[in-house]
Order: sequence, then C-alpha cells, then structure tokens
Amino acid sequence: MNIKFTKLEGAGNDYFYLDAINDLPACVSDDTDFYKELAVKISDRHFGAGSDGIIIILPPSRGVSEPAGGGSSVKADFRMRMFNADGSEGEMCGNGIRCFAKYIYDRHLTDKKIINIETLAGIKTVEVFLNPGTGTVKEARVFMGIPQFKTEEVPAVFTKPEIINEKISAGGKEFEISCVSMGNPHCAVFVEDVKSFDVHFYGRLIENNKMFPKRINVEFVQVTDDKNVLVRTWERGSGETLACGTGACAVYSVMRKTGRIKESALNVNLYGGTLKISGELDEGVYMVGPAEEVFTGFFNFDYKIS
Repeated sequence: MNIKFTKLEGAGNDYFYLDAINDLPACVSDDTDFYKELAVKISDRHFGAGSDGIIIILPPSRGVSEPAGGGSSVKADFRMRMFNADGSEGEMCGNGIRCFAKYIYDRHLTDKKIINIETLAGIKTVEVFLNPGTGTVKEARVFMGIPQFKTEEVPAVFTKPEIINEKISAGGKEFEISCVSMGNPHCAVFVEDVKSFDVHFYGRLIENNKMFPKRINVEFVQVTDDKNVLVRTWERGSGETLACGTGACAVYSVMRKTGRIKESALNVNLYGGTLKISGELDEGVYMVGPAEEVFTGFFNFDYKIS
C-alpha cells in the first residue's frame, strides 16, 4: 500500500501527516493497529522516512462538543490522532496541532482561521496567522487548556495531592521534580547547564519510573532570565526531540506555580526554536509558535488488512 504523507515541523518537532479523510482507504482510516505499525516503520530515521511520529487528519466524532463558557458549547471541526515513533498513541501534541491547522488550512479543507480540533485531551482551539505574501499559515496560537497539578490527573502514584518540588532518584542521582498534566503527563527538572546535561540517560530513567503508570515526558530546564528559559525535552515514546509544545506549557505552568516567574508570559527556547507561552493558570495557557511544511511523498507500507 502506497501511503501519501506530508512532513511538517513546528520548532523542529517533526511529524508525518496523513489525510484519512481523502487519502486513505476507509477500512484503515481509523485503524489503531495500522497507525501503530506505520508509525514505527515510517518514523525510523535510518530505515524509514524519519520523524518524531505521525499525525492523522480525521473527521470529528459524531456529537462531540465541549463547554465554551457562557452556557454555550463548541463543536470540533476535525479530529487529530497522534502516534509517537515507538507506536504509542499520545493524548496531545502542541507543536503537532499547530502544523495540523496549517495542513488543513493550506489545503483548503477549511477556510476558518479559528479551528476547533478534537484530541484525546479534549477539543483545542487553534488560531492561524498567515504569511502576507502567500496566504499560507506562518504560525498559530493554541489554547492549551488549564494545567492540572493533582497527582491523580498527571497521573502518578504518590502520597501527596501534588508533586511540586519533590525528590526522585534516577541513575544514582537525586532530582527535584514538579509534575503537571497538559492533557498529557509532564515532569519538569531544573538544571544549571542543560546543554551539557545527559538528557538521554536521565530522561529515559525518569520517563519509565514506576511512579508514572503511563510513563511521562521530561523537561530539563535552565533558567536564563525572568523572561527566558532553555529547555531540552525527553518525550515518552520518541526520546529527545527538538521541541515539545505541551512541554513548553508545562514548564511555564510549573514556573508560575512555584513562583519562579511572576509575569504571565515566557519565552521557551528549544533546540528547534522558540515558543511563546502566556496565560493564567486558573484560566488556561496559550502557546504561539511556527508551523512549516517540509515535503510530501509516498511510503510503501506492507500491511495486511483484516
């Protein structure tokens, strides 16, 4: 089966996008096993096409809506599924959803500049901003929701109601961690020099710590000043990535929660670019960042349809 895909990246976080509405046979358009197997093979940077995972464009689930305030509700325009490079399905992806919005707007699947996208973490509202010359999407602003700090919401197995400035052991070292859910689980670790820090060794250990039943994404954070941080992200199922949108929001939320910053805005500088995070913790967090198309191609995928 020849699979048509388009590669997009947001701050270096790269995914292959599959249009299950128009480009895939109906029998596999929402087939979880199909996507798990495809994600592992196509994402491999040596034997596949190379990415952090795959993201699927689907029609919204029938009847899905969520409260939007003032007694009204919002309905989804599209549905997004995302699978990490190891085949595991993630609840949400901040960089991925910006590129999702670019894909559907640039290909005229919608003419809306404010798009409601259904994810496993709920309906997310994305506003796109256009290049003046081309009319294509340059960047997008995403309402990422209200950070959840309760231990059971992360989720984690821990005796206290929140995991804020708590100690954890990994690889013979003790770290101070703070955890939050942005629709998916995150753990922030503050270090003095993130560039020289062994993210691969300690990230893998913390991700798979038994206190996290669904594993966890780990952000290693170096504070540079009161408006900027430098972050390296270890994503569960993908390893170190150049950026993580939900991770950037998690870092901002933890820093506001712990009083490390007072202002309601932060530049999260990642190896792949900068994400601008803002908002109040009890009202919801916003993320602004770039979305770029890289290339389109076909992948020959041998899959037995049951």
